[in-house]
Amino acid sequence: MSDKSNMSGKNKVGLVVLALVSVADLLTPVLTDGEHPPMEIAIGAAVVGLVSLVLVGFAWQGKRWPLAPLITLRLASALLAVPAFFASDVPAAAVAAAGVGVAATIFGVVAVLLPSRELAGVR
Repeated sequence: MSDKSNMSGKNKVGLVVLALVSVADLLTPVLTDGEHPPMEIAIGAAVVGLVSLVLVGFAWQGKRWPLAPLITLRLASALLAVPAFFASDVPAAAVAAAGVGVAATIFGVVAVLLPSRELAGVR
């Protein structure tokens, strides 16, 4: 039986935001200049983005098991963007993109973790 009917609108919004950030990660190799981020990091980000999208798909179907690995991957990806804020040679556009990605990830994770209708009814 699927838990999708118990997913709140906020949970769905969180999954959509995490999917969008995952797509951005997936596109990183074609958006990088090869230095910001380095191509190795961009390819790693793309792999994380692809795996995250698969997990979002399973979560959208109402499965609960993908949430922990999805949140872990998205938070790890956000943490990997933090050095952009402290390195002196990173272009302003890359710093802004990192900031948007980190903020969107935090928003998406919080929205996914908000109690669903099922849990809210228990209170």
